[in-house]
Amino acid sequence: MPAKYSDSEIAQMIEERKPLPDNYRSRVQLRNKRGHKERELDLAGENGTQYRLILRQNGFNTLDFSIILTANPPDSSQLFRLRRYNGKSHEHTNQIERDTFYGFHIHQATERYQESGMREDAFAETTDRYADFHAALRCMLEDCGFDIPDGQLDLLT
Repeated sequence: MPAKYSDSEIAQMIEERKPLPDNYRSRVQLRNKRGHKERELDLAGENGTQYRLILRQNGFNTLDFSIILTANPPDSSQLFRLRRYNGKSHEHTNQIERDTFYGFHIHQATERYQESGMREDAFAETTDRYADFHAALRCMLEDCGFDIPDGQLDLLT
């Protein structure tokens, strides 16, 4: 059974400091995998929460990407998607609000979507903060409590 979290618990996980290793840039370089590129990086938060950063990009359409931050709940093999930064490659509909859009967007886990029986991160909002994969990764790192080794955020390309 998937773990369920309140909005407050979700916010605490987003805000928890997540130190990146000094070599994190080489560890998030995408690798080819059957028509797309992918990479994963497991991390521990300063309070001991286990996280996974998942990066995927379509091999043909550079606007088709997803950068996902998950929590790895203890006692569960199922990852809990906290945030997902998506490219501009598909239409998205928020089922509860009944609004549809096409564009770059950020998914976020919410208590009410979990309670409605939907995926925890089914709610999303459009964004103009990024327009490509690397800028989306930068936004994820800035937004979600990552401790970036000195000067390395500027080197993301």
